[in-house]
Amino acid sequence: MQLIEITDASTAAEFIKVNVIINKSVPNYIRPIDNDVNDVFDKKKNKAFRHGECIRWILRGENGELIGRIAAFINKKYKNKGDDGPVGGIGFFDCINNQQAADMLFDVAKHWLMKKGMEAMDGPINFGERDAWWGLVVHGFQEPLFKMNFNAPYYKELFENYGFKKFFDQVCFGMHTKAMLSKKFKDRHDAIAKDHEFSCRHLVKSDLKKYAEDFCVVYNKAWAGHGGNKQLSKEQCIKMFQQMKLVMDEKIVWFAYHKEEPIAIFINLPDLNQWFKRLNGNFNLLHKLKFLWLKKMSKNKRCVGLVFGVVPEWQAKGIDSYIIEEASTDFRTKLDYEDYEMQWIGDFNPKMIAVAENLTPNRSRILTTYRYQFDQTKVFKRHPIL
Repeated sequence: MQLIEITDASTAAEFIKVNVIINKSVPNYIRPIDNDVNDVFDKKKNKAFRHGECIRWILRGENGELIGRIAAFINKKYKNKGDDGPVGGIGFFDCINNQQAADMLFDVAKHWLMKKGMEAMDGPINFGERDAWWGLVVHGFQEPLFKMNFNAPYYKELFENYGFKKFFDQVCFGMHTKAMLSKKFKDRHDAIAKDHEFSCRHLVKSDLKKYAEDFCVVYNKAWAGHGGNKQLSKEQCIKMFQQMKLVMDEKIVWFAYHKEEPIAIFINLPDLNQWFKRLNGNFNLLHKLKFLWLKKMSKNKRCVGLVFGVVPEWQAKGIDSYIIEEASTDFRTKLDYEDYEMQWIGDFNPKMIAVAENLTPNRSRILTTYRYQFDQTKVFKRHPIL
């Protein structure tokens, strides 16, 4: 077997190709958009390069065939609560079902990270934000959501046999949108709705800037500082909403207010993979036109919950039920979506897990973020509870 570092356009193309070769026969595989993966390793497009660096390899078999790939990266901004030393990352791992091949990939990444002064490596994670390419699928091998890792079940053994240990689980919850919520949701909703100081409404694209700023207020109060999430500026939020505008369905992006001050957000999007799976990884001009045609002509029955949050001063006061019931009523009576899946919640966040379990007990998918400590005599600690 031969390890080859990615150094040019040709080997970068093979890095993409490995994922397709190894997973094309795995049920429910959807090929990611090539540009979305390539952009992670583009210094002009990925801000993580301001604080770190990365390297990639592919692995060839005895006959020159592509049998694996891996990326390794360091990022000074990457830190989890409780970390007592620098931790690097590995990601974009693919490998045939062969432990020796997997060990070669893990070894080359480990040695590079050790040279960079790291004391452990987490994986599979992203060189960048946690909303993409994060975690190994260990339960629920249905079609992946947009920019979600996907792998065959045997990957779990490749990681654990090498010595990786579970750092935290990432839990997704799924439900049918036409199902009635429990009476508790309606009762708590109705108690809030009686007070005219509260209001709840979905986004209106013609007033995108206002809702982006409202999102910023709630997100920074409810989420920034938790689980590695950072503060967002109004400019960042406006830019993010503008980038999402083309694929955003304003009827499933919800905000709750008290005296017109934003206090909760419930951000959902159509699952883009339901359209992108017909593009075979391409997104050039022709495929962009095809995407727009698919978006117009084919109904997307699946949507995904991206962010849910209530500002601290209004938590545990029924606001979660208020905004969820408002949105659920529209899902049941006005919209075509049938399947709903919430993006992952870390098991280190039991409060949000409890909110999700009140909505549905169905853990539709679990991904695991693993950690490998270079000093194997050191006591292993899981991610602390928030």
